Amino acid sequence: MKIISSEFITSATSKKGYPKRVLSEIAILGRSNVGKSSLINSILNKRGLAKTSSTPGKTRLINYFLINDNFYLVDLPGYGYAKVSKSEQESWKVFIDDYLKSNPNLKLLLLLIDIRHEFKDIDKTMIEFLNYYSVPYAVLLTKSDKLNQSDRKNQFEYYKNLIPDVELVVTSAEKGLGKDQVLRALDPYLKMKTESIKIQLTDDESQLIDEDEEI
Repeated sequence: MKIISSEFITSATSKKGYPKRVLSEIAILGRSNVGKSSLINSILNKRGLAKTSSTPGKTRLINYFLINDNFYLVDLPGYGYAKVSKSEQESWKVFIDDYLKSNPNLKLLLLLIDIRHEFKDIDKTMIEFLNYYSVPYAVLLTKSDKLNQSDRKNQFEYYKNLIPDVELVVTSAEKGLGKDQVLRALDPYLKMKTESIKIQLTDDESQLIDEDEEI
């Protein structure tokens, strides 16, 4: 796949804010400070499209980017940032869980894990969640430029043994490593049929829509 165009479309805090135009969706998710925004910009060849920050946990919305006028790349809030309140962490969890479990247009989730570190419990929990709900996913190992070639190979084998039968891609936003492999991995999932399925809203969300229509 070649990236021809990419643009930010909208941010959402609930189903009400999802784009009205129905397209296939590729979501990207990872622990806070895993390098998600930088990798998005690298893959899309568009610096600054996804806003980067030195403050982990800043992304608190679901951000939709339209790619090649054909599908959405969906940037999900990072998880596991300890310096926010427990109530806010729980609201993020519900937010992400709801998107992953109830979105018929989600074709693939790209789960980002920092290749430099050991497999963390919070990432294990996320993978268990994805497996339980049969969410298709691939794992992108980020920040590989921070390791030498030998350590990078060892860490890849380490994760390959821990997460068998899942596509693993070693990436580096800074060096562009793995970008073409990621794009190739998306192709079969984007060929899947996307159905226009009406989003089921809660009573509270339906009431909010009705109120907006009256204004």
